[in-house]
Amino acid sequence: MPKQPQWQPITMLPSMATHIDGWLESVQEQHQTLLPAKARPHALDDFTINRVKKVFTEQQNDLWLWDEQLKRWQSGSLTEAQRTEIERLQRQMKKIRDQITDILALADDLAKGTIEKVMEKSDAELGLEFLLHSEQFRRDR
Repeated sequence: MPKQPQWQPITMLPSMATHIDGWLESVQEQHQTLLPAKARPHALDDFTINRVKKVFTEQQNDLWLWDEQLKRWQSGSLTEAQRTEIERLQRQMKKIRDQITDILALADDLAKGTIEKVMEKSDAELGLEFLLHSEQFRRDR
């Protein structure tokens, strides 16, 4: 049976704000770290991509807990400053959700071209892909 969440009192709002802000910064950094790999997916291995997928899928699955905590606080009696901070944190959570979705989509795309996938291909397949990519590059210029 799943554990019941331990809902926090409103006094934990500053702590939660620090965590959410740090979380957003972290997912944005991870996304920026993965973006250059689009041009060179073969520089990554299956283990790395699978780890990214595992970590960010787990985070995605936990988003509802944070959203629910904010919603519970929002339905209570709040000061204007608390209400403003909760609304800001809800916007931050939306950004986190969007970034995690982007990271998982990017990881799925990168998984198609890891070094293991390249090594599985025959010389003929690699040569054909190179030629097709070169032709596409010339047309795009």
